[in-house]
Amino acid sequence: MEQIKIVIAGPRGRMGKEAVALVENTEHFTLVGVIDRINNGKVLHEVEGFTSNAPIYSDILMCFQETKPDVLIDLTTPETGKFHTEIAITHGVRPVVGTTGFTKEELDRLSAMAQERQLGAIIAPNFAVGAVLMMKFSQMAAKYFQDIEIIELHHDQKLDAPSGTAVKTAELLSTVRDAKKQGHPDEKETIAGARGADYDGIRIHSVRLPGLIAHQEVMFGGNGQMLSIRHDSFNRTSFMSGVKLSVETVMKLDLLVYGLENIIE
Repeated sequence: MEQIKIVIAGPRGRMGKEAVALVENTEHFTLVGVIDRINNGKVLHEVEGFTSNAPIYSDILMCFQETKPDVLIDLTTPETGKFHTEIAITHGVRPVVGTTGFTKEELDRLSAMAQERQLGAIIAPNFAVGAVLMMKFSQMAAKYFQDIEIIELHHDQKLDAPSGTAVKTAELLSTVRDAKKQGHPDEKETIAGARGADYDGIRIHSVRLPGLIAHQEVMFGGNGQMLSIRHDSFNRTSFMSGVKLSVETVMKLDLLVYGLENIIE
């Protein structure tokens, strides 16, 4: 299999460390550089916890110019991820992005940029294959259950709420479910926010606690019955199978894909 040259943004993060290990341990992947806001000019093995000889850059443009990567894996923050994605597409590097918080307008603009350049790009709110299946199964169930609540639970360092996975789930459910106000028509919140966010009537609740990683439950209510579909990621290794699939798939694409469910058979 042809070698894929990869740059990773955010190598010191918890997801970034897993991605470095993935690339280093995958025969047809080559880590040619990393982007880090500190440690510029060093090589990665000079940073505690790493053994790679990949050079470290704080300047993404210099990194791209000197390493000429095929793919950028970005596992940073929402704002940095958006900035890196646009630069990658502009410079012909295929982005695989695991940060969330992209608006529809931003996705539309990035999609148009990728299409103009006939360049593959993947933005995935969740790289865990099980989480993607949870979303697809929930979409199936929404054809038969109209009353739905989403509870997403993440670690307390997560910056966005609701999670990208929860929003993506609600979007998928809305493709097969008519907008509907749930609960009693005269329902009133005695404390603002008690009923959670509202997406076409679907309620989304965000939990942030230390000790959690990434978890989501979709609850469907019907007459005399309830269906619950849940996925739990207990460590960040659970996301790496999706990252690997995305890197391999993005090389074959000529457009932007939002959501891992679109590349899973």
